[in-house]
Amino acid sequence: MTEGVTLPALLSRRRAEDPELQAIVSDDDGLSYRSLDDRSAAVAARLAAAGVQKGARVGLIMPNGIDWAVAGLAVMRLGAVLVPFSTLLRPPELLAQLKVSAVTHLITVPNHRGRRYLDDLENVAPGVTSRAGVRQPTVPSLRQLWSWDDIPEAGLAPSLVRALESAVRPSDDLVIMFTSGSRGTPKGVIHTHGNAFRAVASGLECRRVGHGERLYIPMPFFWMGGFGAGLLTALVAGATLLTETAPEPAGTLRFLQREQVTLFRGWPDQAARIASDPAFAASDLSSLRPGSLPAVLPPGDRPRPGARANLFGMTESFGPFCGERLDRDLPASASGSCGRPFDGIEVRIVSADNGQRGRPGEKGEIWIRGSNVMRGICGRHRSEVFTPDAFYPTGDLGSLDADGYLFYLGRTDDMFKVKGATVYPSEVEDALRAIPGVRHAHVTNVPGPDGSERVGAAVVLSGDAEVDLAGEARARLSAFKVPTVFKLLTSVADVPTSATGKVDKAGLQRLLQVE
Repeated sequence: MTEGVTLPALLSRRRAEDPELQAIVSDDDGLSYRSLDDRSAAVAARLAAAGVQKGARVGLIMPNGIDWAVAGLAVMRLGAVLVPFSTLLRPPELLAQLKVSAVTHLITVPNHRGRRYLDDLENVAPGVTSRAGVRQPTVPSLRQLWSWDDIPEAGLAPSLVRALESAVRPSDDLVIMFTSGSRGTPKGVIHTHGNAFRAVASGLECRRVGHGERLYIPMPFFWMGGFGAGLLTALVAGATLLTETAPEPAGTLRFLQREQVTLFRGWPDQAARIASDPAFAASDLSSLRPGSLPAVLPPGDRPRPGARANLFGMTESFGPFCGERLDRDLPASASGSCGRPFDGIEVRIVSADNGQRGRPGEKGEIWIRGSNVMRGICGRHRSEVFTPDAFYPTGDLGSLDADGYLFYLGRTDDMFKVKGATVYPSEVEDALRAIPGVRHAHVTNVPGPDGSERVGAAVVLSGDAEVDLAGEARARLSAFKVPTVFKLLTSVADVPTSATGKVDKAGLQRLLQVE
């Protein structure tokens, strides 16, 4: 269905096949696919008249909502490249990402949660917002900045917009998404129309997203979880995307009931926050289907830990590239795995010791290649990103069993040694999360007074649970893997995260160092 598809072609198909189906519902507003096509086409006409051409890189700073979807689709249907920026970025971070991605045009909301982004930019780069069309030394690529309310009204004729759309090819760049590891500098990852839509389509069956689905995704659109697994997934599947500008448990529960959500996807932490809200027990979420995150399902429908695949992917692969159907248990031998690679992806495990391809069950770095993988990374030559035979070394650790199931073991820069033995944080986290009464656990290394490494764990318990964490850990782990530093947190919100939403390992170490 997606071979050779571009964003404008996909929008046209949705309009033809599902004109009155709701495309997106955000808070108290919604748009059908017909209306989404009309509104994004009108904005595209205005942007084109204002100078946005094919290949232009257009930054977008907005919270989730209909305006984000309309603006983002308008950019991409012209053949321009969308560059979503996190609303959490501090001014110096935003300035750095503008430079790295060579943004030519920038669209922002006037303000959001007290932030005025154009004012923020002016403070760190004086003059950058006041002389439109003039090259600025701080961001030489930048030509124009608009507040969302101030994009010029005059637009091109519809026939001219259609002509521009017809020139968009699957090989053209679609989006630059910023990502970083728990310690790394953010990277601008470049995806084309073709690889993005192939990646989305390859995972629909495992993710159980079908036509007419009412899919709730609490992740921001400026991250791959909201953009690829949310907005573009709905477009490919012909589903309805449910989203909120500022999710909070009580309001989200009301929203999910009103909108009859059928599939709740996202991070497990997000579902856990919903399930821990006092209103959850009395909420009617009977419309939810298996394949939703377990925490929000009725107790009898929740799979046992490790029974279902842990979808595995990254921004570089445009979301998940490995999994199994989320409404079915894995074979016993594959329990705890990430499932098997999707169509369009080849996975290789490479030994850290000799750089050779690993045997079944051998631990090593995960390499991927295929038609779903990114085109490249901003500012880096292809030879710096890919191996000569086109594999991308991910920096993730794992193993493949004889049947092709992938087991994730953490990051190459996260593993550490305790008394000469290698500790994989993900393995310790899995063991801690299997302890009754433990809701969440995050593990990292903590230097001791003598400079030796110790295992540290930040743990969130369920309700008023009392757990002998050290004792339970000793029953499940080898002695050198048992945490010797524990920090009990009251909420998952207390876990330090980066602007890209990942656990900030340096922040986690500082938190545990206090102990």
